[in-house]
Amino acid sequence: MITTALTLFDTRLRKLSPITISNDQALRIYSCGPTVYRDAHVGNLRTFLLGDLIQRTLALDGVRCELIQNITDVGHMSEDLHEDKLLAESAVKKIDPFEIAREYEAHFHKDLALLAITSATHYPRASESIEIMQDLISRLIEQAHAYVGDDGSVYFDAQSFPSYGEISGNRLSELQPGHRYEYVDEGSKHFHADWALWKVAGDRTEMIWDSPWGPGFPGWHIECSAMLLTHLDGYVDLHLGGIDLRFPHHENERAQSNAATGREIVAHWVHGEHLLFEGRKMSKSAGNVVLVSDIIARGLDPLALRLCFIENRYRSQIDLTWDALIAADNTIKRWRMKLREWGPSKSTEAGSSIIDSLKAHLFNDLGTVDVAVELRRIERDGSIANEIKAEVFRTMDRVFALDLDRAEKLRSISAEQESLLQRRAAARASKDFALSDELRDQLLAQKIVVKDSAAGQSYEIIP
Repeated sequence: MITTALTLFDTRLRKLSPITISNDQALRIYSCGPTVYRDAHVGNLRTFLLGDLIQRTLALDGVRCELIQNITDVGHMSEDLHEDKLLAESAVKKIDPFEIAREYEAHFHKDLALLAITSATHYPRASESIEIMQDLISRLIEQAHAYVGDDGSVYFDAQSFPSYGEISGNRLSELQPGHRYEYVDEGSKHFHADWALWKVAGDRTEMIWDSPWGPGFPGWHIECSAMLLTHLDGYVDLHLGGIDLRFPHHENERAQSNAATGREIVAHWVHGEHLLFEGRKMSKSAGNVVLVSDIIARGLDPLALRLCFIENRYRSQIDLTWDALIAADNTIKRWRMKLREWGPSKSTEAGSSIIDSLKAHLFNDLGTVDVAVELRRIERDGSIANEIKAEVFRTMDRVFALDLDRAEKLRSISAEQESLLQRRAAARASKDFALSDELRDQLLAQKIVVKDSAAGQSYEIIP
């Protein structure tokens, strides 16, 4: 076993813990991925960034990582509708559910690229992992950790796992009937906190598979257990996810995985905190869901979102605002300009000393916020030579990944685009707002963002 220099806050142990590599080869990471029935909003993407920052930080010390991130395209039930989220979206759009899943999966990968988030080693899909889920369920039944209920569905026997609740603190004796994500009539289960591993199809005709227990579909929790045990050789050095997954998903996942193997199969559980947007929880009902495409539409570099996340501790709640995103965008532009002014990097003893102190912040519970503060101080410090500043900023950009060496491309608009701008200004002046909006959308499709102010119309070109 290798102990890395990185310490992170372990949710189960409730303390900072050094991250260890169990197989002496690569840090095995499992990160809960998206449910691909809609686009990932910026709150979701904050969680996905966590794995990237950890990998980039460890890479500074030459540590290799293997990251598995699942794609949930079946089995994630809606809390209020008691319906699979993919099927619910399919019913609304009248499109095949798997067509929807593949569309949003592609959007997910595009958003990761826009935020410079390192790709996982593998992205297994739940719908393509049914056999390994069924094998795991069969093993749990044989070990008396699961049973077939009166309705034909298969349930995990929560009381067969005495240490349930170590991650969230929610003990079985304290759980009330009806806790989240349970789909079935309580009378079908032996105990109200049991959960479904395999759900009988009933009237459902789509997204169902044959099984030893009849046609049906998997429960959400069993998916991650099956995939991490299969793709990471039965052991996980570091399990990541948003804080909202701590209960019941990760509690249930831990119970299933440990019960099946007879041992603790995750060394460290690490969770990223919630994100608010302008003071409110981000939700469709609140009308404040923000996507990466919304940030780009405002003429901002999507990496401004990455910097906003970096300037906050991963396990602290963020209240993100448009003003913060604009400020981050300006900071990135200024740092790119500064790097051009500072010129080439030069490896020096003084630079190495600064870099070592910044690395110490990163390895101490991923202290990106401390590094960001120091970078701003170094930028302003007239006593530090330009070549040393360049060396420090370029080294830290291996983790921050803000593309600070990007050469800003000057791009002119075409005569046709200039004409569209003039027509749009005239339409707005004559209060033809319908035409004004239509022309604005045409320009946006060509990566030209039009802005209106008291001074009149202006525009920016999206890189």
